[in-house]
Amino acid sequence: MKRLFLTLSLIICITSNAQVKPENNHHDNDIRLSTLPYYSYGKGIGITSPDSLFQFNIRFRMQNRATYFKNDGERGAYGAEIRRLRLRFDGFVVNPKFLYAIQLSFAPGDVGEVKEGENLNIIRDAVFIYRPNKHWNFSFGQTKLPGNRQRVNSSGGLQLTDRTINNAKFTIDRDFGFQIHNLNEFKDKFSYNFKAAVSTGEGRNSTDKPDDGVAFTGKVELLPFGAFAKDGTYFEGDVIREKKPKLMISGAFQQNNHARRTQGQLGDDLYETRTMKSVLLDAMFKYNGWAAMASYMSRMTPDNAITVDATDPTKTKYVYTGNGFDYQLSYNTRKNYEFIGRYSIQNTSKDIRALAPNTREYTFGVTKYLWEHTFKLQSELTFDELQYFNGTSKNNWYLRFQVEIGI
Repeated sequence: MKRLFLTLSLIICITSNAQVKPENNHHDNDIRLSTLPYYSYGKGIGITSPDSLFQFNIRFRMQNRATYFKNDGERGAYGAEIRRLRLRFDGFVVNPKFLYAIQLSFAPGDVGEVKEGENLNIIRDAVFIYRPNKHWNFSFGQTKLPGNRQRVNSSGGLQLTDRTINNAKFTIDRDFGFQIHNLNEFKDKFSYNFKAAVSTGEGRNSTDKPDDGVAFTGKVELLPFGAFAKDGTYFEGDVIREKKPKLMISGAFQQNNHARRTQGQLGDDLYETRTMKSVLLDAMFKYNGWAAMASYMSRMTPDNAITVDATDPTKTKYVYTGNGFDYQLSYNTRKNYEFIGRYSIQNTSKDIRALAPNTREYTFGVTKYLWEHTFKLQSELTFDELQYFNGTSKNNWYLRFQVEIGI
C-alpha cells in the first residue's frame, strides 16, 4: 500500500505541473467513449507527450454518505461510509485512434469483503478501444456491457444516491469480452446507435475454470429529436436545461449461457449453471429543467431457477428471476436545486416467489448542484413495502445525506 501511495502521489505531482492540452487540439480524445461513460464537467488533469504519441488523463471522485435506517420490527440505526472512491485513467498510445481506459475502486462497498479463494474487486474497468472514426468503437477488455440506461450511466451522474432496486437485481453490469458500437448522433435530427457484445458472462475479475458458456448482448438506441446536449443521455436530470425537447428510447437483450452466478454477472455462485435471458427497455426525456425516465427490466431462465447442493439437498441457491418497472420525474430550478421523485415496482417470478418478496419503493430527493454532477449535495428519503408469499409484509425506510465531489 505504501508503494501504491507513493506512485499515485508522483502521478498527481507530475500531472498537476503538466500543461493542459488545449480544447481545439486535434488529438483530443475526450470525445465520449460509449464503452466507458463517465460524467465529467471538465477533462480531469492530463498530459500529452511532446511528440503527441501518448496521452494520459487522471480523474477521481468520491461519495461520502450518512444514513438513518428504520426497518420494520427493528430499532433504528445509523450508518456512515465512503460509498465510492474511484480513480480513472484514460488516454491514447501512438495514435488517438488507439485508446485505453482504466477505472479502479477503493471503497469497501466497491471492493467487497476479502474472502479466501476469491479475487479482489479493485479493477472495475481495463479496456482497449480502437476508434477509427467518430461512428465506430471496437473494444476488448473488461468494462460495462450495453445494458439498461441507469447502469450504463456512471454512478457519478445519478440524481439520487443510488440506482433503483430493479437495477440492483436485474442489471447485466460489467464483463470481459469484445464490444462493437456504431454511433450515429446528430444535433437536431433523428439519431441512432447500435451496440453489441460477446463476453464471458462471468462478471468482473473472474478467474474461474473456463467453460463453454458465453454471453451475447445487443442494444438499439433511438433519439428522434437528435442528440442531447453535452451527451445528456449519460447523466440523469436536466442540469444543462435543454433548449429543445430531447427523447431517447432504447432496448437491450442478453442471453447468458451457462451462467454461474445468481444474477448472471453478479451475485453468489449457483450450485448448477443456468442459462439466463434479460430484457432491458428504457426511455429518457429532458426539456427546460424537466427530466423523466422510465424503464423495464426482466430476467428469466428456461430451467428451474432454484439450484440444489448435490452433497446437501437442504442447501439451495436461486437465479433472481422476475421483472420490474421504474419511473422517475424531476425538475431542476435555475438556482440548481433539483427535486426528484421515483417509484419502483419489483415482482419476483413464481419459481422464487416463496423465497423473495415483491417490493414497492417510493423515493423523494433534493439535490443541490454546485458544479453540475461533479460536486453536489444530495438528500433522500426512501420507503419500501415488502410483500411476502405467506401474506405478511414489512415496511422499511431510510433518510440519507450524501456529498459527491470529483474532477
